[in-house]
Amino acid sequence: MTRRIAALACGLSLLACAPTEHAPPPRSTLVIGLDISGSFRHNPAFSGAIEFAAIYIYGHLNGVGGLTQNTAIFVGELGGERPGQAKVFHPIQDLTGLSPEQIAANLRAWFPQEDPITDFNAFFQRAATHVRRNNLALAPLNVVLFSDGEPDYAGAARMSTEEKYSKLDMSPLEYLARNVTVRLLYASPPIAQLWERRVPRKRVRLWTQDADVMRGWRRHMVDGVPMEKQDSLWSWVQNVVDVRVARERVL
Repeated sequence: MTRRIAALACGLSLLACAPTEHAPPPRSTLVIGLDISGSFRHNPAFSGAIEFAAIYIYGHLNGVGGLTQNTAIFVGELGGERPGQAKVFHPIQDLTGLSPEQIAANLRAWFPQEDPITDFNAFFQRAATHVRRNNLALAPLNVVLFSDGEPDYAGAARMSTEEKYSKLDMSPLEYLARNVTVRLLYASPPIAQLWERRVPRKRVRLWTQDADVMRGWRRHMVDGVPMEKQDSLWSWVQNVVDVRVARERVL
């Protein structure tokens, strides 16, 4: 009898701890940075990057294909007209219920201008401030940069190539959560390598993916198949973009 009572108590305990079928997803934040500077806007990859950004946002907004369903999503620009310019971040409410095509149209409408500079440092600083103001600190943070990765800020033209990248400052993101990942998409291999080897970081995880590889997403789209059923595409996203990254200190 004692064993039966113990087994029943254990079973009830496990049942109580099990997630309900309609439980909300755990908190996680996605911050998208779009490079609309001249160097990237005139890049042949730019249009495809906007299309893929919309698909990526849609996938993470709705948690399709096994992707993490982010509970907070913000989209902002990487550049501006002057160094340190404040960034506008569009929230998840501006994206909810939209198709990838509608999201792409919004991205183009939100950022029609061509920024003369690409200020990653200002973006990281503003993103961190935005996360704190919205009480999102401690939740896993995924920062995805759609950019050629070339920094253009005050004094950068007078620096050596290595020094220019060593001045990129991810420190505002370092202690926002135990898991902070920055993903740079659409950079050339030499620039991606400079980010990996020269950009200082302690706790931030960094993943880069080359522009040539990023173009491959189109091959996995199947005409006439609903987005929720695009299994090959979502598998590609998981294995090429949303790769789990090990922490690596660069000082």
